Amino acid sequence: MRIGVPREVKNNENRVGLGAAGVHELVARGHEVVVETGAGVGSRVSDDDYRAVGATILDSPDELWAQAEMIVKVKEPLPEEYGRLRKGLIVFTYLHLAADRELTQALLDSGATSIAYETVQQPDRSLPLLAPMSAIAGRLAAQVGAYHLMAPLGGSGVLMGGVPGTTEANVLVVGGGVVGEQAAMMAHGLHANVTVMDLNVSRLGQIATMHHGGILTRYSTALDLAEEIRRADVVVGSVLIPGKRAPKLVTDEMVSTMKPGSVLVDVAIDQGGCFENSRPTTHDDPTFRVHDAVYYCVANMPGSVPVTATAALNNATLPYILRIAGAGWRDALRGDGALALGLHTHEGRLTHAGTGEAHGIEVTPVEAVLG
Repeated sequence: MRIGVPREVKNNENRVGLGAAGVHELVARGHEVVVETGAGVGSRVSDDDYRAVGATILDSPDELWAQAEMIVKVKEPLPEEYGRLRKGLIVFTYLHLAADRELTQALLDSGATSIAYETVQQPDRSLPLLAPMSAIAGRLAAQVGAYHLMAPLGGSGVLMGGVPGTTEANVLVVGGGVVGEQAAMMAHGLHANVTVMDLNVSRLGQIATMHHGGILTRYSTALDLAEEIRRADVVVGSVLIPGKRAPKLVTDEMVSTMKPGSVLVDVAIDQGGCFENSRPTTHDDPTFRVHDAVYYCVANMPGSVPVTATAALNNATLPYILRIAGAGWRDALRGDGALALGLHTHEGRLTHAGTGEAHGIEVTPVEAVLG
């Protein structure tokens, strides 16, 4: 199979779909890899590094997309890339289609076969291709929250961990999944007072036990959430329903009760965000204010640490890329139920229920597409 690795075009997206090690593995198995010039520079992978492991470097993204049988990316195709989508092309990347009607329609209109990293799901409900980026985003959320508390950035002027004789920041994490636990762990490491809220009492128990009671837990009801929001200096939103839009749990009314200069970090923004006032921002312009609170809603947080993030992502995606390249996408999905859950579109048909529900589009069962 011929695999194409384009340069990411999203604002400050410095990750790349495949590093040199992944290309080496594919070439060793008889596949061809074409890489757009400069695609790996942000992740410290040069064109020469790719050439050394057998890749062909192409200057033209149009030529690369036209030659490739499968495109391996990091972020979803943007409007400038829609014209490169076509029937017969496999697109393997993060898609987040439930929050993006325009991209969903572009994929359907093109006839492309799209497989989303974020909905590949194991029987135990774990998300192996989302987990590494969730861990990074969670850790970054605590750092971002601490940073934007600084007064010159519009924050309240509270030091996350305080110093002896002063109070520490109160950090509320909404959602106890991978993002939430990692955010809580990092904030706790900065000596903040940390509370995690979730509907899953068993998960709250795991977090409390793993962190020896140092991280507080609380069952999430609207009343209890509103109370914790009033107390919080930093709120991290990390609620995820795989393949569906994130629920809007933190309302405008709740935010209106927060202390001036409080910070809200919405890590769920790729799926539409879990704060009522959230809207996607970029690394160039990461924040906006509502009710004198600072919102940080950057949709590609791990893109700010691309060396770490590319390595972690490739570790997770490479086995699946090898499987699709070796067996073809149909047989790869037939033989792997977890991977089959990643299929979203094929030849104009939508195959993912969450996306169909979000946009009111008829869904074709994956089984009917696989035959």
